[in-house]
Amino acid sequence: MRGPFSAVIITGASSGLGAALARAYARPQVALGLVARDRQRLEATGRACEEKGAVVSTALIDVTDASVMASWLHEFDRQYPVELLVANAGTSAGPDPESPSEGAEAASRQIAVNLLGAINTVEPLLPALASRRRGRVAVIASIAAYRGLPYSPGYCASKAGVRAYAEALRPRLRQHGIGTTVVCPGFFDSPMTDRFAGPTPFLLSSTRAARIVKRGIDRGQGRVAFPWPLVFGLRFCDLAPAVIGDAILQRYRFRIHSA
Repeated sequence: MRGPFSAVIITGASSGLGAALARAYARPQVALGLVARDRQRLEATGRACEEKGAVVSTALIDVTDASVMASWLHEFDRQYPVELLVANAGTSAGPDPESPSEGAEAASRQIAVNLLGAINTVEPLLPALASRRRGRVAVIASIAAYRGLPYSPGYCASKAGVRAYAEALRPRLRQHGIGTTVVCPGFFDSPMTDRFAGPTPFLLSSTRAARIVKRGIDRGQGRVAFPWPLVFGLRFCDLAPAVIGDAILQRYRFRIHSA
């Protein structure tokens, strides 16, 4: 299914790409279901969307809570049959540059939010979408899904998992009338990027990033990845002999400060 969509759910909608996508999809006769954990920022996003004429339902939910997510998703879908589901919620962390370990707790939390949270967002609504034989699922991964980066192993693992999960869904869901878009963006301004201490090449505004993502989703693209220089660079590092890829990425030093 391609846009325009009349009922849209977006997780991680309180800031960054999620909030920008919510504003981009907000218009009269559109129902928006917005999920996040930060009440103040989520309410601000909701008000901005209502001012553009959308009907907005917000929910303070941690996407790692599978039962609560499923309950809310089903309730929203009963009121507004969902046509677009955007699994965007995410978090990031990383080890101290001098430490060999990120720590199991930090790595597990990223996998729980970024990978399992996406699964908790998508799986509950697939039977309803399939029964209607319409709808689109968009899963937000990252260019970090293409190659593990030495200074964010847990994050890269979680995003690689998200990408593989969504890529696997695409041909499987197509036979049920459901489209799938896998999104791998580079850097854009957000609270997550604010915690990133290091180079952020080709940094975009969240509004510009949302415009690119929305255009790809609305056109029914199977993949949306940008910017191309970073996509190409990381894919090269993945395809090149390990010693070459490792040597290149070892020079790209950064640190992700705690939230």
